[in-house]
Amino acid sequence: LLRGLPRVRVEATWVPWTHRRLARQSGYGAGIDSPGWYGHLFTAPDRPVERWMTRMAGLLRDEDLHVSSAHVIEAVRLADTLAALRGRPLAGLTETLDAARAVLCEGSEMPLQLVRDRLVVGDTLGEVPDDAPAVPLHRDLTNLQRSLRLRPAAQDLDLDLDLRRDVDAARSRLLHRLRLLGVHWGTPTASGSGSTGTFRERWRLRWEPELAVRTAEAGVWGTTVLAAATAKARSAAVGTTVLAEVTSLAERCLSADLPDALPAVLRVLADRAALDADVGHLVQALPALVRTVRYGDVRGTDGAATAAVAAG
Repeated sequence: LLRGLPRVRVEATWVPWTHRRLARQSGYGAGIDSPGWYGHLFTAPDRPVERWMTRMAGLLRDEDLHVSSAHVIEAVRLADTLAALRGRPLAGLTETLDAARAVLCEGSEMPLQLVRDRLVVGDTLGEVPDDAPAVPLHRDLTNLQRSLRLRPAAQDLDLDLDLRRDVDAARSRLLHRLRLLGVHWGTPTASGSGSTGTFRERWRLRWEPELAVRTAEAGVWGTTVLAAATAKARSAAVGTTVLAEVTSLAERCLSADLPDALPAVLRVLADRAALDADVGHLVQALPALVRTVRYGDVRGTDGAATAAVAAG
């Protein structure tokens, strides 16, 4: 099948993976049951059982469960005793879990299930070398993550942003631009402070391995996050026929601070609004236009063009 086809140069790259994706329970056929445990054995410099029990105790304490240093000492002793009774030279995962159930969890399975989920499997995200091949868009994203101190993590991270601060405004722009590109690293959530002001945003961040693949796919739109989001927004505006979708896109462009894409989107919006005689469609589009004008003041961008479309 390949005979006679022209040769094409390609490059391969590495994608950071997570312990949870390596676990057999995720459906990975070649997976293992306890990637977090083996990762601990690989990285622990000494006393692996003692260090493992200490990590268990720290996890349970974070969940407001009473676990003292005496609990840890007794759990280690019990794990060593179980290993001796079973003819093993050192306590393994089975012995440590049995000891944790009896001592740290006081016989309860519910805290032990938390240990299995957070430690035995875990959400540790791997890393790739800086010199590994990568598409330009991914390298630009990596540089932005470093400069904005947004480290990708496989755990949920709640992020409260005050758009009046430069660093928070830059973080907001990055997350909005990535969502335009289909890289849903962050999801907007309701503000936990109860504030209704438009200068606050709350995000929940979680980096999944497939987001690296989506970043590579989005590389067709540009070599930087800004350029790619701008090109994607322009293309989406031209290909959208529903008025409400165009107004929503204009709102997203303003949130993402895409000054080169917004005029093109607004031109399409004005054309769609002028040709659409359905009052229902116009009413559906109006809330997004009003929000766009309001956010223009908060983010320091000019909403005059959007206001003119809304007034018309």
